[in-house]
Amino acid sequence: MAPAPDAAVKSDPVLSLSRRVVCELLGTAFLLVAVAGSGILAERSALGNIGIALLANSLATAAALYVLIEWLGPISGAHLNPLVSLMLGIRGDVRWTTVGTYVPAQVVGALAGVAIANLMFDLPAFELSINLRSSPSHWLGEFVSTFGLVAVLWVCTRLRPTSLAAVVAAYIGGGFWFTPTGFANPAVTLARAFTNSFSGIELTEVPVFIAAEVTGALAAVLIFSWILPMPQSLDCSN
Repeated sequence: MAPAPDAAVKSDPVLSLSRRVVCELLGTAFLLVAVAGSGILAERSALGNIGIALLANSLATAAALYVLIEWLGPISGAHLNPLVSLMLGIRGDVRWTTVGTYVPAQVVGALAGVAIANLMFDLPAFELSINLRSSPSHWLGEFVSTFGLVAVLWVCTRLRPTSLAAVVAAYIGGGFWFTPTGFANPAVTLARAFTNSFSGIELTEVPVFIAAEVTGALAAVLIFSWILPMPQSLDCSN
């Protein structure tokens, strides 16, 4: 989720689009390994204590996210989320061709990450979740968590880029606790339908969750493009 990887590639031809796409795929896969893997282990270890399981899941996810942004941010930007790529495309920080290749890589990476996590814990690679999360309060939670994430990124990528990894990791880790779900990522939401564990979501609920996430992201872009517009002198759209 580092700003403007397309700007970096202009000065460093080694950072080709294909290499950056592979980094997005790998990064999103590792993110889902952390989310789903820690959810499986937490569920097994917590002996029915949901609070302990949630704490373990949120801490593992936040820690992994911090590492992934620090690790892959200098190469691909470490978006790891289709809505982050979309936001940076709208703002002109990355080319739309980049967005169009990043998003499929993120989805494939997320599905691969869930499969790897399931297999590491002796489960089928893909197992449909029966974890029901369908209610207006859950949908509102997805709107709020995604709105906050995109708003944080809009400001921090501009004004606090060195703090980005810590801020995003802290926000997502906190979101596990201050919203009912805190997914805030369509690729993550879809992939979590294929792990029948603590972190899973029933597949039929995925479309409405993604709709809430997209709505929250667009609302954040509309509001924060007014609060902190891109100066013409800094516009790097392609």
